Amino acid sequence: MSEILVLVEHVDGEVKKVTLELLTLARGQGAPSAVWAGPGYTEEARARLAEYGAEKVYVADSQEIVDYVVAPKAELLAQLVASASAGGVLVAATAEGKEIAGRLAIKTDSGVITDAVGLGEGFVADQSIFGGGINVRSRVAKGTPIVAVRPNSVTPEPAAGAGAEERVSVTLSDAARAARVAERVKEQKGARPELAEAAIVVSGGRGVGSAEDFALIERLADSLGAAVGASRAATDLGWYPHQFQVGQTGKTVSPQLYIAVGISGAIQHRAGMQTAKTIIAVNKDSEAPIFELADFGVVGDLFQVVPQLIEEIDKRK
Repeated sequence: MSEILVLVEHVDGEVKKVTLELLTLARGQGAPSAVWAGPGYTEEARARLAEYGAEKVYVADSQEIVDYVVAPKAELLAQLVASASAGGVLVAATAEGKEIAGRLAIKTDSGVITDAVGLGEGFVADQSIFGGGINVRSRVAKGTPIVAVRPNSVTPEPAAGAGAEERVSVTLSDAARAARVAERVKEQKGARPELAEAAIVVSGGRGVGSAEDFALIERLADSLGAAVGASRAATDLGWYPHQFQVGQTGKTVSPQLYIAVGISGAIQHRAGMQTAKTIIAVNKDSEAPIFELADFGVVGDLFQVVPQLIEEIDKRK
């Protein structure tokens, strides 16, 4: 059984949920091998990776790997693809992950698929393309399959692996050292989950009416333990920060539950959220395009519907 390399996403030594999703997918293709790049590796991290099926954990915890932008991780993966004769590589479809995937494809003379939302036998990937207008299945036809998978595309499932640790090092090329990280500013985060990884997302649009009224969207999100998103219209109007924009020119999310409040459902927005498992829409316009996509829809004034929804959620806690 060939090794399937999974690039570990981690922050301050904590393994991010998307990595557990990738390990779950990797088990269907071969023997998962986690690749830890950069400092912060601990025995707790190894145990977490093994819990979700990692048969092997390659550890390259040199500070130098994260001192430069993106390229060192691509070189590390290229080295492991060759030495392990890997049957495939899975990375998270984040901005960094997709760049790593593209660089790795060039280095290994392989095909690459990005923004996959599922992975079947033989590395056949499910994708949503052309702004979400078409769903396709595709497979890499050349070299080692490299697939970038959207966070929250699958539910992580534990399955104990050996988790055998193997220390590795990589000699960086001059090209990999071309762009150095000059400074890191740690983002201040609240209690809400990260938008791209959240299992539940509540988004507000133009129908919310103002920046002040976005507090209602935040209340609903907090009652569900959800992340907050916004449509492009809402962010362009300055009602909510741009980093929370969901859509073709914002972030792509694939949660278990997506609640669209006061969002008409233009194709630009749909492209960023239509792979959600369950979609609920609240809009006073019964002809809004979002209802074509929604699993459940409520036609009504959001300022009446949402407070009642929060009240019912609070009763069940």
